[in-house]
Amino acid sequence: PVFIDKPFAGTLADAVKIFELAEKHGTPCFSTSSLRYNPSIVALKKDPKVGEIVGAFAYSPSPLEEHHPDLFWYGIHGVESLYAVMGPGCVSVTRSNTEGADVVTGIWSDNRVGTFRGIRKGKADYGVVAFGGKGVGRAEGSGGYEPMLLEIGKFFRTGKPPVSAKETLELFAFMEAADESKRLGGAPVTIASVLEKAKAKAGK
Repeated sequence: PVFIDKPFAGTLADAVKIFELAEKHGTPCFSTSSLRYNPSIVALKKDPKVGEIVGAFAYSPSPLEEHHPDLFWYGIHGVESLYAVMGPGCVSVTRSNTEGADVVTGIWSDNRVGTFRGIRKGKADYGVVAFGGKGVGRAEGSGGYEPMLLEIGKFFRTGKPPVSAKETLELFAFMEAADESKRLGGAPVTIASVLEKAKAKAGK
């Protein structure tokens, strides 16, 4: 079994290729940010006072690194937090970008809206606001590494990835679509379109 710490890959095409190779060779493989297992996020998803989650707003530091696409390097923590609360199912993404921040909004297939704010100016912190059928809940902080390490330990013993390849690829497609939206001046970009291009590139 193989655990790959964030970022799982430097491009969406590379992420596709890694999972293809893992499947070909029968190698259990997964990747995650420690933020997915932040106890406050885990509790937020189950909070009866919030109820069914109909939307969420996640935020994290998002400094840039020249060798990685914008969100892959560090914004991935906040995007992973968003997916931890919303689950998969995003179909399209739009991005607003300034020197100090990114705001990426995804529309899910059931018409829920999930938003990520990447912070580069001002106080940088981690958190999620969940909008539920019964109330609004919040999770704050990073939660440390121990909860994730416990999950990795279970994975090494069982060979069963706690986060599916499909969800991880969608999460990376979300970030790739955000980059494409930036290149297009904030136009909507579908998850399907960037995945199709990445799979074609990975197959070459």
